[in-house]
Amino acid sequence: MISKFMSRVAGSAYGGKKYFLVFALLLALGLAGCSALDVFKISKVLTPEEAKAKTEKFINENLIQPGNEVTISDIKEENGLYKLTVKFTSGQTVDSFLSKDGNRFYPQVYDIAALEAQKNGQTNTNAANSQTASKDIPKTDKPKVELFVMAFCPYGTQIEKGMLPVVNTLKDKIDFQVKFCDYSMHGKQEIDEQLNQYCIETEQAGKYLSYLKCFLDAGKGADCLKSTGIDQTKMSACVAKTDAKFKVTANYNDKTTWLSGQYPLFDVYKDDNTKYNVQGSPTLVINGVESSAGRDATSLLKAICGAFNTQPEECKTVLSTTAPSTGFGFDASGPNSAASCGN
Repeated sequence: MISKFMSRVAGSAYGGKKYFLVFALLLALGLAGCSALDVFKISKVLTPEEAKAKTEKFINENLIQPGNEVTISDIKEENGLYKLTVKFTSGQTVDSFLSKDGNRFYPQVYDIAALEAQKNGQTNTNAANSQTASKDIPKTDKPKVELFVMAFCPYGTQIEKGMLPVVNTLKDKIDFQVKFCDYSMHGKQEIDEQLNQYCIETEQAGKYLSYLKCFLDAGKGADCLKSTGIDQTKMSACVAKTDAKFKVTANYNDKTTWLSGQYPLFDVYKDDNTKYNVQGSPTLVINGVESSAGRDATSLLKAICGAFNTQPEECKTVLSTTAPSTGFGFDASGPNSAASCGN
């Protein structure tokens, strides 16, 4: 029961004098074509109740899966904006912001102090590598491409839709694998889906991309299992074995194990998450280095082809330069931003 707009949230890291916030301003400014001052020009100030009602309506009608619902459990003024506590039916909450005129919604929150600390003291993190990762990717004869996502993260599904035509173009010239973050933000449906996908990809690999494409269209895994001819008996046996080995359901049922007390663990790819310091969904790793490539097929093809010692002819293929939409469905397009679901 978690929203489709979840982006990078620093868990319990916010607080005290170092509680600095910066919202998705670069994305908002780039899309709107306005200056920084324009963002804070207010034509009509909404009352808190008006802001609360407008935000609930916007999220429920545009950003979450049908049948789910969020409420605004708290609203107050902060830094010239309305700070909103968005509460999901699961009980989980996330802080977001709304301009006082109600025209701009900011789901993304960054703790600047934490990001600066990462940049100054750590390597291979999202903050430190986002601008330079592509330049540092080593070249190999057969690039290894690892895409870390959460199955119901709208930004994860966005990049997966951009990646599908790339993988179908390069085929066995690359070693491609979808992997999952070591925690989940989108309820029990997500960990169940990820167990299914893990087993399909590892034991019925020839059908995985067809299944994934079907799933990305409407998020209906049960229907896709049938339409793509997945051996469900084989998959179920694998799921049971994997679940027991990595204690996926056990960790879900034991909230004392949850990350920041909010997010159940998904330890199937825990070692790889630790190795690459994966912070959220999506995280793209090429030849062991995190890439900051865009989410359209052309950008992804370029990033991966740059990791070949000798580029194959397929790298000349013309693919779409339009970023797919976030969430499910292939009909619309979306922003080619770095927004993510993450802790």
